[in-house]
Amino acid sequence: MSKKVLIIRGGPSSEYDVSLKTGKAVLDALAEHYTVTDCIIDKNGDWYVKGFKNEPQILVRGHDVVFNAMHGEYGEDGQVQRLLENLGAKFTGSKSLGASLAMNKFMAKKIFSDLGIKTPLHKLINRADNDGNIEQTAISIFRTMPMPVIIKPVDRGSSVGLTIARDYTSLVNSLISLFVSYDRLLVEEYIPGKEATVGVIEEFRNQKHYALLPIEIRTGANDLFDYNAKYSGAIEEVCPGNFSNDEKLLLQEMAVKAHQALGLRHYSRSDFIIHPKRGIYILETNSLPGLTNESLLPKSLKAVGSDYVQFLKHIIESA
Repeated sequence: MSKKVLIIRGGPSSEYDVSLKTGKAVLDALAEHYTVTDCIIDKNGDWYVKGFKNEPQILVRGHDVVFNAMHGEYGEDGQVQRLLENLGAKFTGSKSLGASLAMNKFMAKKIFSDLGIKTPLHKLINRADNDGNIEQTAISIFRTMPMPVIIKPVDRGSSVGLTIARDYTSLVNSLISLFVSYDRLLVEEYIPGKEATVGVIEEFRNQKHYALLPIEIRTGANDLFDYNAKYSGAIEEVCPGNFSNDEKLLLQEMAVKAHQALGLRHYSRSDFIIHPKRGIYILETNSLPGLTNESLLPKSLKAVGSDYVQFLKHIIESA
């Protein structure tokens, strides 16, 4: 008798549409192998199956495993994980604590720094501390951090809200614009170089933590691998990337260390920048990387001769 798998997707986040695509890809891939139920969580946080509203505890009780195909707030920051833990459900992906740490870029960077994983110079700023005083904050940043800087919400995924400020004026304008939508921002030193991302899978191919081949992200005329760039198809993603053997091994080692440091589970994907002289910096770690046809993790699976369905079945069995 096949396992009953509840696939949850959507959710009250800025990544609702991407999560729908991840969930659909998972649903299509697993339909022949398990008894699957498609559960769409709407933007109010209500759970629906076949158009009918359901209570999470009832749905969870009727399934063996919950496949978490969520992204962003609620689905990737520990909230839905905490709900599933309280319901005693078996589910894919990281537990609530690891997910919340990975989503909070400031906390994740503190953990990385404490463990000697190199990450760019950064600063956390709160809207509550800066009402009516944006220019003073900008002056402080301008004087204490090398320009340009990257500014992004501290707790969003998929590079949502990511901007670059190259001078004082653009710094002020970026802070004003982002504080309209977000309470906390991370200001980070911009480091030029090659961009890379590395997936990690637990208990895969007889390894406790299996690091996939690093993907090279070529942004071309785009300065940033932001939300629009990720899903517009305008970015070239090369796997395996054009890295030296030493760079490849260090990227894989750092990805595994980040996965372990944050206490993540089953799989993750970490993003890096390689400065030609200063070496490799970790930018952030995603506890629930995208699994659509355009996503990075499935591409790196293909590069090592693995199968998308095999990976999904492995994750479900791990859960």
